[in-house]
Amino acid sequence: MTFRQLGLSIYPDHSDFSKDKDYLALGKKYGYSRLFMSMLEADDILATKQKFSRIIAVAKELGYLTIIDISPRIFEKLRISYQDLRFFAELGVDGIRLDQGFDGNTEALISYNPYGLIIELNMSNDVAYLENILSYQANKPYLFGCHNFYPQVGTGLTEEFFLECSERFKKNGIHTAAFVASQHGEQGPWNVNDGLPTLESDRYLPIQVQAKKLFATGFIDDVIIGNAYATEEELKALAEMDRYQLQLKVDFLAEATELERKIACDMQHFRRGDTNALVARSTQSRVIYKEEETPPHTNNIEFKFGDVLIGNDQFGIYKNELQIVLTPHKDTRKNKIGRISKEELVLLKYLNPWTKFNFI
Repeated sequence: MTFRQLGLSIYPDHSDFSKDKDYLALGKKYGYSRLFMSMLEADDILATKQKFSRIIAVAKELGYLTIIDISPRIFEKLRISYQDLRFFAELGVDGIRLDQGFDGNTEALISYNPYGLIIELNMSNDVAYLENILSYQANKPYLFGCHNFYPQVGTGLTEEFFLECSERFKKNGIHTAAFVASQHGEQGPWNVNDGLPTLESDRYLPIQVQAKKLFATGFIDDVIIGNAYATEEELKALAEMDRYQLQLKVDFLAEATELERKIACDMQHFRRGDTNALVARSTQSRVIYKEEETPPHTNNIEFKFGDVLIGNDQFGIYKNELQIVLTPHKDTRKNKIGRISKEELVLLKYLNPWTKFNFI
């Protein structure tokens, strides 16, 4: 599994079957293909099996890959042996996520389960947990990784820690996932729900900006909405974004010409590899449009972080070069044509050498 997917979460211990069914159908409409469910709250084995298998059957019919969250305590509580995963196979899930780990050897052993169940590991720990499992010759194609979500405000991962944890999994070729938070969903596994993102800095951002950040790290394959139920508008916003290159929303100035808008929106951009601290440069437009005139306008001002510029007729060979401002400066040879939307300025930190990007 190598392509980037979008996913939903539902919580059968707290939700209504008909609402869950409608939510999955709506997600299917927009191309969502992963489903996260939590069994950490389970008590009665028979009631749990009946409740979960019913909605899992719906998910399977709609084509969702379903992974259910469990812990060693659940194995004990439901009287399930980790050596026999028949219970989960009969539920109809495609995999189990281990919220808490075993000893490494156990994870390696169950990765060879006869039911072909994916064993998904908790990624939100910067320790040699994965390496330990792999040292026991685990069935690597059946190992996935997925970060935690954090219902309590202030407790989500820092970006630095998140990147360190994620790199461990990605460098070993493990398929990865992380969570974003709906700004409207009120349901999760616990009685505290301040949103369910992986990153604390994502908690109150628009949902598509959260997802753009996760994909832009290069360490996350799948993005899952942690809380239910996201609105149709949120589902649509995620479905329409580019999952494979950095997509930046720009607010154009009225003064921006048709050519300048065309340069911004109709080209495949990438940041030059010989980067600098002043601006991120996309230079192919100056080659393609070298004969086109670009009269000066909105050029006698201080350009600020996130402004989008085009070289004007006074800029010689750099005419019609596109730049994104990283350090405030003045230069009358450049026209300001717009600005990266305020909520997306955080994405500019991922504009690395050779990063491909486009504008909407």
